[in-house]
Amino acid sequence: MNIIEGQYPFDPPKNAVVTIGTFDGLHFGHQKILKRVTSLANKISGESVVVTFWPHPRFILKPDDDQLKLLSSFDEKATLMSAAGIDHVIKIPFTTEFSRLTSEQFTQKVLVDKINTQHLVIGYDHRFGKNREGGFEYLKANEQRFNFRVEEIPKQEIDDVSVSSTKIRTALQSGDIETASNYLGRHYTISGKVVAGDHIGRTLGFPTANIEVAEKYKLIPADGVYAIRAEVAGQHLNGMMNIGWRPTVNGKKHTIEAHLFKFDEDIYGETLSLFLVRRIRMETKFEGTDALKTQLLKDKATAISILNGL
Repeated sequence: MNIIEGQYPFDPPKNAVVTIGTFDGLHFGHQKILKRVTSLANKISGESVVVTFWPHPRFILKPDDDQLKLLSSFDEKATLMSAAGIDHVIKIPFTTEFSRLTSEQFTQKVLVDKINTQHLVIGYDHRFGKNREGGFEYLKANEQRFNFRVEEIPKQEIDDVSVSSTKIRTALQSGDIETASNYLGRHYTISGKVVAGDHIGRTLGFPTANIEVAEKYKLIPADGVYAIRAEVAGQHLNGMMNIGWRPTVNGKKHTIEAHLFKFDEDIYGETLSLFLVRRIRMETKFEGTDALKTQLLKDKATAISILNGL
């Protein structure tokens, strides 16, 4: 897949079939849009194109709103789009100046002049341009003038299970991993660099890999113990993870720690990806490390049972 920085000149894709959006999380509804785009591109011997925006528009339009947490970084989105068969991702830098473009200006400058769009696919009730003035009705009324066809994925196709990024965020923030996974069509992922911890887990017989998530805007699910899949250095592993403050050992900071089963290699500095399968329990303060170790043994048995049942 080709990633194109939108501010630079580029050769227009062949018979471009295009969709537009932020696609945070690339959930089940988004996937239906991409499937339609790739299907149409194959049908007309064209190339599939996603036009997306980075940073997320709300970071620019509401810079004081620190409550917004995203389901995916740009790299995570790009990886998912590549897996969906998209040929090109055009990454438009979202700035205050860009936000002032009218729907007419955006359509002409980006979709027509830069991409030479042949077919545009948008999700139900998609809005764009200054003050979100543009939409399907505007595009449909101007098909001949812009010289491309436009279609809208119906509400029942996109929203048949009421999928939305907001509902996914709510599920994750409450620890409801299964609901989030159903909406996403995959397990929610957290990735980060493995950093040094205080090695308390090793003294309990549960060595952990502490990860540091670089993207401060990345949504971290509710505190607790989770059954997980993991990937590091090309290896696929099972394990369990704790998100939280580690109250039993008087933890001083919020951490993400993964205990990987049947694995004890040095992976400091490596990128570790954690795929959340289910939350086992809430984080709890135990009377001491012996009680904590007893619970960790139970957690491990539960995690193994969950993962073996998939």
